[in-house]
Amino acid sequence: MTDTIIFAIPKGRILDEALPLMQAAGIEPAADFFNDDSRALMFATNDPLVSIIRVRAFDVATFVAHGAAHIGIVGSDVIDEFDYSELYAPVDLGIGKCRISVAVPEGTQDRKSDGHLRVATKYPALTRRHFESKGVQAECIKLNGAMELAPLLGLSGRIVDLVSTGRTLKENGLVETDILAQVSARLIVNRAAYKMTDGRIAEMVERFRQLAMKSSKGAASHVAA
Repeated sequence: MTDTIIFAIPKGRILDEALPLMQAAGIEPAADFFNDDSRALMFATNDPLVSIIRVRAFDVATFVAHGAAHIGIVGSDVIDEFDYSELYAPVDLGIGKCRISVAVPEGTQDRKSDGHLRVATKYPALTRRHFESKGVQAECIKLNGAMELAPLLGLSGRIVDLVSTGRTLKENGLVETDILAQVSARLIVNRAAYKMTDGRIAEMVERFRQLAMKSSKGAASHVAA
């Protein structure tokens, strides 16, 4: 284990919400992180003993689980899909909120299944578990994007995907029929690294925990008001 702590963060939907939280926790990326022309994947921070890697969300979990990165931020959807025993997810950060849903073409939601479904998704493990719990066999077709096209082009009868506002589904003639899980971003840690970094990762986790608690209390106060 090197002295430098590698912090993995995801490209895409969580990044914009994660950066202010990281900065509040005392981790600020170097200027080249914000350079759109940069092709770098690893960046220094204001702490010489902390570096950042920016990778796809699914890869955040893999890097941390295998110890290539020590700590990271990723959606609970990714954690549940991989179910890595090496991952410890101590803090719900309360950002990146959405849901994983089943969606079908509008007008077909009342059709009964014959016990076998073809489903397009980037979450095959979650999808199989969901339908197995209902006694239905799901044939999962793995796609990494453009999920809404699958029913439109006859690739599958339904999809399982992340949903935020539901606008994309509506614009493609799809409707939600079931919710598999509510999703939010979590702080994840490699279990071995947590024990082997002289308490530095534990201190970092505690800073994020305090920020998440403060944010949660602030949101509750706002709702009460």
